[in-house]
Amino acid sequence: MPALVLLEFHRDWAWVMIVANAAVGLWALAAHQWPRVRSKLMWWAIGIAELTVFVQAILGVAVSNRYDLEVPELHALYGFSAIIAVGIIYSYRNQMHHRIYLLYGLGSLFIMGLGLRALFLH
Repeated sequence: MPALVLLEFHRDWAWVMIVANAAVGLWALAAHQWPRVRSKLMWWAIGIAELTVFVQAILGVAVSNRYDLEVPELHALYGFSAIIAVGIIYSYRNQMHHRIYLLYGLGSLFIMGLGLRALFLH
């Protein structure tokens, strides 16, 4: 795969990650406010949105390693911070069980923000 194609896919996938986490973040916040919005589908969507973070990081590492591109330091910091955020959110799920929808709602919006910061850093 040519470098520009992989780099472009990494940029496009950033939007998938950002929009997915924004959508599930808003959905979880709505579920906190309105219990009828809660569903098993929401948890599947959150899991998929979180997986997009890992795919994005793998794509970024592949682009920088395969084509020896220099990555701005803060870009990589925001990317790996998003991975750490997923882990932190997951690790607090039992302690925050009484506010689980707030945890995932605000956490997903935080991940969205990290994605936006990384995307517009250039």
